[in-house]
Amino acid sequence: MSEENRTNAPEEELTQEDINSLKKIRMDKLEELKAKGKNPFEITKYDVTASCAEAKAQYEKLEAELKEQAGEDEEKLKELLEANRITVSVAGRVMSRRLMGKASFFDLRDKSDKVQVYLRMNEIGKEEFDDYKKGDIGDIVGIEGFVFRTKMGEISIHAQKFVLLSKSLLPLPEKWHGLKDQDTRYRQRYTDLICNPEVKDTFIKRSQIISSIRRYLDGQGFMEVETPMLVSNAGGAAARPFETHYNALDEDVKLRISLELYLKRLIVGGLERVYEIGRVFRNEGVDARHNPEFTLMELYQAYTDYYGMMDLTENMFRHVAQEVCGTTCVPYGDVMIDLGKPFERMTMIDAVKKYSGVDFSQVATTEEAKALADEHHIEYEARHKRGDILNLFFEEYVEEHLIQPTFIMDHPIEISPLTKKKPENPDYVERFELFITGREMCNAYSELNDPIDQRERFAAQEEALKQGDEEANHTDEDFLRALEIGMPPTGGIGYGIDRLVMLLTNSPAIRDVLLFPTMKTLE
Repeated sequence: MSEENRTNAPEEELTQEDINSLKKIRMDKLEELKAKGKNPFEITKYDVTASCAEAKAQYEKLEAELKEQAGEDEEKLKELLEANRITVSVAGRVMSRRLMGKASFFDLRDKSDKVQVYLRMNEIGKEEFDDYKKGDIGDIVGIEGFVFRTKMGEISIHAQKFVLLSKSLLPLPEKWHGLKDQDTRYRQRYTDLICNPEVKDTFIKRSQIISSIRRYLDGQGFMEVETPMLVSNAGGAAARPFETHYNALDEDVKLRISLELYLKRLIVGGLERVYEIGRVFRNEGVDARHNPEFTLMELYQAYTDYYGMMDLTENMFRHVAQEVCGTTCVPYGDVMIDLGKPFERMTMIDAVKKYSGVDFSQVATTEEAKALADEHHIEYEARHKRGDILNLFFEEYVEEHLIQPTFIMDHPIEISPLTKKKPENPDYVERFELFITGREMCNAYSELNDPIDQRERFAAQEEALKQGDEEANHTDEDFLRALEIGMPPTGGIGYGIDRLVMLLTNSPAIRDVLLFPTMKTLE
């Protein structure tokens, strides 16, 4: 297979032998450049005056202004455009080339867009043109020239100077159809970003979403803070932590599974409105919705409750969608999610009754709950109580139906160890989860601020640990000490940022919105 044929071959046709051969050819080209004193890796900077998108936009603006002056006179317009040429310096990666004797067209792509470049040997010089012809798809180059529109109507750059800024030593995946193998895309995100522009758009939008969240919360008087990632007691969520050893202190520590307990300490300290956006780590499986490390945002607000958190959540989701997507109606798969209308609110008991026909308000004991689980073929563990069974019914019968935004409220106390009890019904707590597209998007409480009750809840968690629940919490004495100092009534909430990004970018899997998702190491 010739070099050109190898370069243009579909991804699946390139064997490792082909790739090694291509790399050798490119290495030889690099050595030839070095011998001529043109080592591209010695270049330390290049002055870029415009992105590809900016260059095209500048030309379109100029063309529109000059058309007003020229009227219907095409020759006059041509003269005006030549007299008012826009000269730019752009840089990016060569994505395709079309050689035509002493001239060539190639596509240059940068972060913003791609633009066609036209080179002629008579303008950039024979030596530089020969160097260009020996170049490869994937090379990073700088171009200085003027912007024009071709006879085919495409805005392009007429190159007057050309410089190779970085030599690509490995071929890109098949350039016409992009990188398709999903596993390779996740492992080699750098080539995925190069070959699939829509992937880059997803991560640009991810950044915009997080910036929009920050602007909204800052405008509501919240303060962004940072709390420890390495902790002696990983609490605040039902999850198994990763464990490691801190050599300097000779102590076993864990990676945090939640942001909650430290942020609540700050509420005790009087900061009143705090939030943190950061990585948390849970030693669990990997699937379309879960990655062992993911981005969580938690916020806490003094002197409000879970109803206040519902209002904040609804308003924030609406704000972010409008600011980032330009609309509160966003597509996800085959459905249109309407974030503009009021979110539905249902208690967990009512939701289970609606979708399973079982009314847990009439279930008085754990024995009755287990009998119902047996009748409906729902698996449970011996340690599970009535509230745990209710939650299992919810997971089995309800979640998949919650497509449009729905707040599920008033969870059983057994699955909510850090939440205030409902005064009128202490078997349940003031908690909600927001579901969209059948997925939990956030989890919120009227926070438990009674240190006596909290100690009893921790004791129940310790008992669950003894019975084999690896996701139960240990007692956190310092957190209890903080509660004994006194924490005001507080509303708190945790958001899965990755799932919000999935929703607003119409991405089916969490790996699609993580630049570098967790992957099993290849041997």
